[in-house]
Amino acid sequence: MAIKGWEDAYMQTEFTKRTDLIADCRYCAEVSKASGEDPAGSAPQVDYWLLVEIPQPWPTSMFTDNEIIAQIIPRLKRLFFRRGLMIRPVAIAPDKDYSTPGFTRILYYYRPAKQFAHYQKEEYLVPEKEAADVAIALLDRLSGNAKALAPFTAYKQSHAPHREMLVCTHTQVDLACGRFGTPLYRQLRKQYGQPDQASEEQPYQQLNQPLRVWQTTHFGGHQFAPTLIDLPTGQFWGHLTPEVMSQLVERTGDPEKMKPFYRGWAGVNRFEQIAEREAWMNVGWDWLTYPRTAQITRKELTGLQQLLYPLLRWVPIKLLQIWLERWTGSARWIEVDVAYSHGDRASTSQGHHHSRNHHNRHNRHYRIRIEETGEVTSAAASVAKDDGPIALKSVKQYQCSLLKGS
Repeated sequence: MAIKGWEDAYMQTEFTKRTDLIADCRYCAEVSKASGEDPAGSAPQVDYWLLVEIPQPWPTSMFTDNEIIAQIIPRLKRLFFRRGLMIRPVAIAPDKDYSTPGFTRILYYYRPAKQFAHYQKEEYLVPEKEAADVAIALLDRLSGNAKALAPFTAYKQSHAPHREMLVCTHTQVDLACGRFGTPLYRQLRKQYGQPDQASEEQPYQQLNQPLRVWQTTHFGGHQFAPTLIDLPTGQFWGHLTPEVMSQLVERTGDPEKMKPFYRGWAGVNRFEQIAEREAWMNVGWDWLTYPRTAQITRKELTGLQQLLYPLLRWVPIKLLQIWLERWTGSARWIEVDVAYSHGDRASTSQGHHHSRNHHNRHNRHYRIRIEETGEVTSAAASVAKDDGPIALKSVKQYQCSLLKGS
């Protein structure tokens, strides 16, 4: 009994220390990290990406005052509510090495199929006065206007594909992104993003795919700052530290070390992202080169949800499916089928795209169970004023178990 009493006292002391530490935090990312919040499943699901160069500064008023943004937001909303298309717009800061004075670079990515490994890219270098027109034309093409881009074909770029790393440094949306994102951006930019500077500190030349590193506006998840998007593969990362960046960029070493930093793959939804990470842990870095998808097959539900979910999940209306997953998001356990194609030939760990003979592929599956394990404390936003309290929230945590692999 004495030992048990000592253990209880010790646990209470540690809990008090952690609570005091969280109470002193000024940044939401500090709260999340101190609580041990798992970032898995926090990435948005994305069908299309629209990245547009927009010069800094980026005040919060830019979402209504900027000419390009003001024109594309209504179209994004229409495409979502009418067609269920999930389009992620992101502003990227012009760069002294990547950008061309008087021109705006626009990067447009799209998922090529339900089961895929890399988003496909179209890149445009457009006179600044026509940037809004090209961004609108890309969205109008999604609305069914096949000829919308015809006047702008001369601006389409055809050079070798780049790998793009996007680091959120949007201080005006949340202070954590400036405090933690900016130093990480500078490190990456110096070490990997300068193709014309080869040195011991510049391992860019060792990569098999040219890499550009961009500062970006907010793309969600500032409680995981510094947070990063890796394209064209579509991974979101968070709580990154300088020590792990070489492993992330070069995609080498033990993937387990990167597990705490992986927010999720944008090709699937929240719980499917958690399962996809578990499959990656089983396969290794080559996983990022395999065409794959994931689908929820079962959930632990009660009442009306238990009755309706098995019926509604088969209705082929995308907006309904998005709503259904949110409505049943409180399930205590979920089973997910992760399907992937694995070629006979060994794939590279660098993650760049290879054309392959699809007849040499084998369809394989992982069936993964996700179970709720408890809750931790997180924060929705950093403290805007020094004397204000940080707003805390509880976040559910999950663990995975592999039910079957084939």
